Amino acid sequence: MKRQTQAYCYGLATVLLWSTVASAFKLSLRHMDHLQLLLYSSLASLITLTLILAAQGKLSLLLSMNRRQWLVSAAFGLVNPFLYYIVLFKAYDLLPAQEAQPLNYTWAVTLALLSIPLLGQRLSAKDLLALLISYTGVVLISTHGDPLGFKFSNPLGVALALGSTVIWALYWIYSTRDTRDPVAGLTANFACGTVYVLIATALASDVVLADWQGLAGAAYVGVFEMGLTFVLWLKALKLSETTAKVGNLIFISPFVSLVLIHFLVGEQILPSTIYGLVFIIAGIALQQIKGKA
Repeated sequence: MKRQTQAYCYGLATVLLWSTVASAFKLSLRHMDHLQLLLYSSLASLITLTLILAAQGKLSLLLSMNRRQWLVSAAFGLVNPFLYYIVLFKAYDLLPAQEAQPLNYTWAVTLALLSIPLLGQRLSAKDLLALLISYTGVVLISTHGDPLGFKFSNPLGVALALGSTVIWALYWIYSTRDTRDPVAGLTANFACGTVYVLIATALASDVVLADWQGLAGAAYVGVFEMGLTFVLWLKALKLSETTAKVGNLIFISPFVSLVLIHFLVGEQILPSTIYGLVFIIAGIALQQIKGKA
């Protein structure tokens, strides 16, 4: 099998798994609160990442990290998984999955905005148009297709979903400067982050075993949202001739996700969700088109 074909296989597998996690979030939250979901999914992810490191013969990278590297992980773990998923899971708790998922998908747009003050980048007229198009989609979804009325379905839920994009974009920007092996670094981040989650759950919720449906959902989220997909996506990028060839596959994910949300979660997908998602994807796609220069 050709390398590019292998890249597409890994990329498609990742995208299809990502498409299931919005449904998994919502179904799991029927059996536990957002802190408990984060605790058990973080533990599942930490175990998964450790096993992947062991299978790759890189477990020594984790064990040989020095004090400075663990301090870096302590900082990164505070952002992801701790802060990011607390905000994201609470957004899913407050909003229908069909709203939370597309709103969270605008992290690429948020990344472009944060790149201005943090990376010294400039926005072109094309970038500004892309931002306008994407956030038009956000308004359509958040107001259920009544932007002129400007009544949000759940203002706090919308704020949290959009806030999660800020947290993730910041994490992405600063983690690109991390020179450690990506899987080893992420494992260390989750080791630290899981400790934060355990403390937060003990203080603000209850550290108790949920029913098997909740635990199964949390394990699924930990393995496929936080752990295995990260490694599969890295493999796809490594095998691909260009990043764009597999990067464009992510546009499939939100639409497949809506289908699964309808059939698995039982939500009736609103026309405003579909229209809004089309605007969001169109804006992100426009943003990624490179000029001749």
